[in-house]
Amino acid sequence: MSAAIEFRNVGFWMAQRRRRLLDGISFGVEAGTTTVVLGRSGSGKTTLLKTVNRVVEPTSGEVWLHGKNVRDAELIRLRRSVGYVIQETGLFPHMTAERDVGLVLEAEGMPLKERVLRSHELLNAVGLEARVFASRYPHQLSGGQKQRVGLARALAAEARVLLMDEPFGALDPLTRGEMQDMLRELLARLRMTVLLVTHDLDEALFLGDRIVLLSEGKVVANLLPTEFVHSRQPEVEAYVLAFHRGELSVAEEKRA
Repeated sequence: MSAAIEFRNVGFWMAQRRRRLLDGISFGVEAGTTTVVLGRSGSGKTTLLKTVNRVVEPTSGEVWLHGKNVRDAELIRLRRSVGYVIQETGLFPHMTAERDVGLVLEAEGMPLKERVLRSHELLNAVGLEARVFASRYPHQLSGGQKQRVGLARALAAEARVLLMDEPFGALDPLTRGEMQDMLRELLARLRMTVLLVTHDLDEALFLGDRIVLLSEGKVVANLLPTEFVHSRQPEVEAYVLAFHRGELSVAEEKRA
């Protein structure tokens, strides 16, 4: 398989803060796979994600999408071709779920009847029965339902690449688990290329085909999930240990 997304020595420097957020990042995301980017807050995860749809323009290096430098792409067309899901969902408070999902299709001039059919199809695909939820506004939806609408909107234009920035971070553990199950099943059917940013190791292991760990703007690991869990690399070991402190504590109490 070829890389659908490729970072080539990507750097980003914030002159006003005299801080380098990304430092020589190079790796590829194979077509039809999910790569998860882990790291501390401030490690550069979200900044890296945003270079793909040019919300952030790198100060050095290049980002390639489907074999083309994103700098050469027309900006609006580029952003419409890449699905984008964020933690806060970004739903418009004055729009129904049906219209929000079909917003990109509306901008592209798709006729209303086709747009409604596509919106309903996508709502059903993400586990929201269209006849019930299509006419609801964001304030009438739970956190998990809003995220489902946000995901449906990201899929509306049939993008081949999906960017996800902490999409389930604000949800309770049970709802988060349901969303992860839904997403994994959906991606298995659609075979999209996904770049997912999260802090959650369990989420990374459950959804990712590869896990990239960032530290201070640099790639310190790029591993298969099984390799990540068993890695003896200090930065990886520290990250894994931080997510299993509760288990270790309970085990120690049982031994006492």
